[in-house]
Amino acid sequence: MFEKIPLAGVDNAGWLRLRKTGIGGSDAGAICGVNPYSSAMKVFKDKTSGETEEQDNEAVRIGHDLEDYVSQRFTEATGLKVRKSNFMYRSKEHPFMIADVDRLVVGEDAGLECKTASAYNADKWADGNIPLHYVMQCCHYMAVTGKRTWYIAAVILGREFTYRKLEWDDALIGRLVAIEDNFWNSYVVPGVIPPPDGSKACDEVIGQYFPAARKGSTARLVGFDEKLKRREEIVRHISELQEEQKQIEQEVKLFMQDNEYADSKHFRVSWKNVDSTKLDAKRIREEMPEIYADYRKASHSRRFEVKAA
Repeated sequence: MFEKIPLAGVDNAGWLRLRKTGIGGSDAGAICGVNPYSSAMKVFKDKTSGETEEQDNEAVRIGHDLEDYVSQRFTEATGLKVRKSNFMYRSKEHPFMIADVDRLVVGEDAGLECKTASAYNADKWADGNIPLHYVMQCCHYMAVTGKRTWYIAAVILGREFTYRKLEWDDALIGRLVAIEDNFWNSYVVPGVIPPPDGSKACDEVIGQYFPAARKGSTARLVGFDEKLKRREEIVRHISELQEEQKQIEQEVKLFMQDNEYADSKHFRVSWKNVDSTKLDAKRIREEMPEIYADYRKASHSRRFEVKAA
């Protein structure tokens, strides 16, 4: 069972505020640790901060603008009619779970998620596959609405249209609900930052929370000696592996000599000419200091280093 929240007349700012009141489908994959572009920590910051700024980039814009087109292609491919809902759904059993679905399938207990993908990500849809964070998104929608089927359709830009059908899976959806329940009630409600997962998204969030150090301040480092020893081992292994990688590349280069490409049964290697132009900042600073001063741009960040005591 679910509550229907009308979206008619709700402006974008109001919609963004509604999204903060629960976990949405696009949050599910991040909370489960399978979204390569987000993390549980990023979702936590979104739900607990007072900010209502919407992500705005070309990929988001394309996805929004092509949603109608993707739904039309789905109807053409399947013969199934779809319609917009104009409601946000909230689970009555788990009120922290909300769903703003793309389309509902007419005459069938099903919904439709519309996606666009870059041609560079076409392999992620090959052979019937679906990116895992999208699977979690569709399962989330089924959990909230109770619908037993969810379709996902995608236009691979410049390449193809494809769609998949997902059926209700008790074990998977039960596990998803448990993970979201734990995230909401163990972290969001008490305001406790969830543990990091090593992702770039976590790095960004930590940098947003703590953008500057207090000059000269020191914290007593407790409970991290074993982890920092492990970090030293990892750094050493990375260095050794990078050296081995470079050696292999150098051997291939010696073999290729002045050839631009080299082919084998399994690999195609390129060693191309690259021309680039850079501004000589040192010369500009020395010869035209006024212009350099006018156009220089300061940046602020924090450098993380570990040294043996």
